Amino acid sequence: MFRTSLRSSLRIVRPSAPAALAASRLVAARRFLSDDARAQIQKAVTASPMVLFMKGTPDYPECGFSRAVIQILGLHGVPADKLKTYNVLEDPELRSGIKEFSEWPTIPQLYVKGEFIGGCDILLGMHQSGELEDLLEKNEIIPKVEESSEAPAS
Repeated sequence: MFRTSLRSSLRIVRPSAPAALAASRLVAARRFLSDDARAQIQKAVTASPMVLFMKGTPDYPECGFSRAVIQILGLHGVPADKLKTYNVLEDPELRSGIKEFSEWPTIPQLYVKGEFIGGCDILLGMHQSGELEDLLEKNEIIPKVEESSEAPAS
């Protein structure tokens, strides 16, 4: 899906003349995500309530961090119809493009309602603090658990 639109230009940045004398062999390359690729990724992250870019699939994660994110989402009862996943191992250009899009260096990456949430470490921290459950309830990914106002019987 993303392969053709994720082709990005490669810009060579050469040092200025004085710097070139000190480091004549240094050449830095920086990739820029094309507007078309950026638009396709933006469309993907907003097409479903939750979008996860991961290594592998939910049934067969191919990285421990991706597996941990799937397990965390499973603990919260995230329904399959609210989660769209993309296997970045199937498309190397998507793998690098999503990192540039989010300005986040690692995969997996989770988006909720088009907003970048974070990777495995962020999700684990949010899960432990209760923030993830609040976020999922607020965005209607999972049903809100109503607390009973009745006092326990004595």
